[in-house]
Amino acid sequence: MLSLISSAIGFFASGLPKVLEYFQDKADKAHELKLAQMQTERELQLAKEGFIAQAKIEEIRTDQIAMQTDAERQGNALEHDKAIMARASEWVVNANGIVRPAVTFIFVVELFLINIALAGWFMFSGEIQSVDDMIKASDVIFSEDEMALLSGIISFWFGSRQWGKK
Repeated sequence: MLSLISSAIGFFASGLPKVLEYFQDKADKAHELKLAQMQTERELQLAKEGFIAQAKIEEIRTDQIAMQTDAERQGNALEHDKAIMARASEWVVNANGIVRPAVTFIFVVELFLINIALAGWFMFSGEIQSVDDMIKASDVIFSEDEMALLSGIISFWFGSRQWGKK
């Protein structure tokens, strides 16, 4: 009897997060609807009074404040890192500087070696008999997930974030 009760409790407890998520989602949607209604009422009121341009100016100012806040946060984080690294030993500073490039290099080399090994296995195992087989094999070798990881790494190192550093 106890095992039956504990099984039932376990079964219903596993569904509890979904039930809570449903109520949270319902509350979020009601809140978003209320905000949208308030924003629409405000825009209609501003339009009636001829302040459409003022609303656009407020939106631009809000965006500028958000960008300025992000820039300040980034600057503060860099200053904090500099302060910590000033007190650290030289090997800690060097290790901190090499972590991301080393991980990137290891991942790219690993990706390259795995892809070469898979291509070689497909070529020499007799799995490929036609061009269609080669296309199917290339879908296995260069999967979408793999390309997403690689593009994320490459875009970090060569993307806009690097151009903003001083």
